[in-house]
Amino acid sequence: MNKAQVKINAASESAENFTDKHLNETIQIIQKLDVNSIERMVDLVADVKAGGGRLFFLGVGGSAGNCSHAVNDFRKIVGIESYAPTDNVSELTARTNDEGWATIFVEWLKTSRLTPKDGIFVFSVGGGNLEKNISPNLVEALKYAKTIGSKITGVVGRDGGYVAKVADACVIIPVVNPETITPHSEAFQAVIWHLLVSHPRLKASQTKWESASR
Repeated sequence: MNKAQVKINAASESAENFTDKHLNETIQIIQKLDVNSIERMVDLVADVKAGGGRLFFLGVGGSAGNCSHAVNDFRKIVGIESYAPTDNVSELTARTNDEGWATIFVEWLKTSRLTPKDGIFVFSVGGGNLEKNISPNLVEALKYAKTIGSKITGVVGRDGGYVAKVADACVIIPVVNPETITPHSEAFQAVIWHLLVSHPRLKASQTKWESASR
């Protein structure tokens, strides 16, 4: 066997090992999730809905994409008025260009007339950190929400950052491998929000395939 073939075989074996490793990490995360924190999120969303409030989903990068999907599910399945500033690309880019990246969410919330009845729902890998200038837009939005008295919740990775410090309910995705924090954090954002919209205390409308199977 030549050297090139040895490298190919090694790469193939490494790829197979990575798949097993990544899936095993996923299992570990599920086993380590704080169920009580998830139930507190259920309580928070239920309270916002009962009080006639709205949910504002905040996230950047891949988390912004998750926000868009979550808005659909919380509106359609839970029946709660929900929005994501990142769905409006014109306003998002205009505010970034004219006012700066750090204020895109807080100014959006001000125009939306955020109230104490409303909730802020954050998806983020790091949770925001002003000292390191990471996701300052999330931090500024949450600082504003605290002054208003809005409820704050989120699904975050690492140590939870600023979100974990100020949230009324927060799920931190456990770190089982420092090399795969981002993919696991963003993947489990979806796991958690789908759990929430399926929860019997929140679910108000049947999903298509479940109703069709009956």
